[in-house]
Amino acid sequence: MTLPQLSSPVTLGDQAYAAIREAIVTGVLKRGEKVTERGLADSLSISATPVREALRRLGQDRLVERVGPRSVRIAKFDEDELREFTMIEDVLRALSARLAAEKSTAAQRREMRACLDRADALRDEIGAVEAGSSQERDLVIGILDCMRRFHALVDQASGNATLIQMLHTVDAFGADERRRSVLTEVRGERRDAVAERYQEHRAIFDAIAAGDGERAEELMRAHSHDSNLSRVTNRFSD
Repeated sequence: MTLPQLSSPVTLGDQAYAAIREAIVTGVLKRGEKVTERGLADSLSISATPVREALRRLGQDRLVERVGPRSVRIAKFDEDELREFTMIEDVLRALSARLAAEKSTAAQRREMRACLDRADALRDEIGAVEAGSSQERDLVIGILDCMRRFHALVDQASGNATLIQMLHTVDAFGADERRRSVLTEVRGERRDAVAERYQEHRAIFDAIAAGDGERAEELMRAHSHDSNLSRVTNRFSD
């Protein structure tokens, strides 16, 4: 039996889903914030129908929760729930790094290296700006964006669609909190700890480039654990 080939154009619902999800991940939409279908539709300059579809999918991702016929609240998690998410993330990222070491292509490794090189260049610029300034903040955010891209590249290089989808879901629960956590540490007394975690990316890449899956898994697990521990501690320290 031969079935017809179906095209898969990016619909307005897909675009709305991606845009709203990114707003949640980056903190533009705050945890616990109440939003309406009409308000989101107006912001995106589209009708409410694709927004409704996007919110349905985001509800399945546990990123929003329905609070009314036409309104939702951005999901907010307590300490125990967040710790469980981070435990899951640690395991998934470690597996992703192992598979990337075993399956990544030369082109994918070049992209990873270029991403790290870009972050190094931004890091060098930090020394020339005033501590605590808006310029320093912008450079730190630029570095964090590079690191987020690096992890995405590692995930893609794993070549496992199920794992990539699971990481896509888990990643949405902490990107903004991770960013705020690092900015807090940079302004405080934990600058050295941030620098140490930053350098771990290069060691992870070296293991992947060498095809050492066991080493890549070990390094990524430790890196993810330390990063997530800091994030949870900073969030619930007050």
